[in-house]
Amino acid sequence: MNAIIYCRVSTDKSTQETSLSRQKEELQKLARQNGFTIIACIEEQISGYEINRDGIYEMLDYFTSNRADCLLIQDETRLGRGNTKIALFHHLKKLDIPIFTAIHEGELELSESDSMVLQIVGIVEEYQRIIHNTKIKRGMKKAVKEGYKPQNNLSRQDKAPGRDRISFPIEEVIRLREKNLTFEEIATTLNGLGYSVSKATVHRRFKEFQNT
Repeated sequence: MNAIIYCRVSTDKSTQETSLSRQKEELQKLARQNGFTIIACIEEQISGYEINRDGIYEMLDYFTSNRADCLLIQDETRLGRGNTKIALFHHLKKLDIPIFTAIHEGELELSESDSMVLQIVGIVEEYQRIIHNTKIKRGMKKAVKEGYKPQNNLSRQDKAPGRDRISFPIEEVIRLREKNLTFEEIATTLNGLGYSVSKATVHRRFKEFQNT
């Protein structure tokens, strides 16, 4: 498997550089033990409570573009702390990315409390998705009842005057939908890959693909 090494310390002090080097060495050893190929090593000096980290988004780009298969960290706190840690665990789980840690000398073992929180987040997210989809279906049924014909809109999308049809990889949308990502999350992912596309456009194109 292709692996990403992620190392983090919380301050900019020069003494922390030693900690970064130690983390990197331990994770390189972990990669050798498991036969992983390291394709990138990301190092950051920033608080684990901060979600807006360049290194995190660089790491996620590797996973969403299928260039890497797993993540190596020293321990769970290196990925993040508090709500940030839970959010990143949840996102990586949805991408089906296994996490290996030096402290466990293998795949990450979540604490009982973290596992419970992730389970609750997953349940809440599923119900939010159901509510959102139900609202869309009810609105569409009402519009159709009042004379709206969605098939006409879909057939003319590439002929709208003054607008070019946005190009993006539909196969990536399908892959991410299979991993249970929402259309909003897929749109965010595609934007991160350089495709300027909205959630509505992703949803519409996905429906077009299903009807072909």
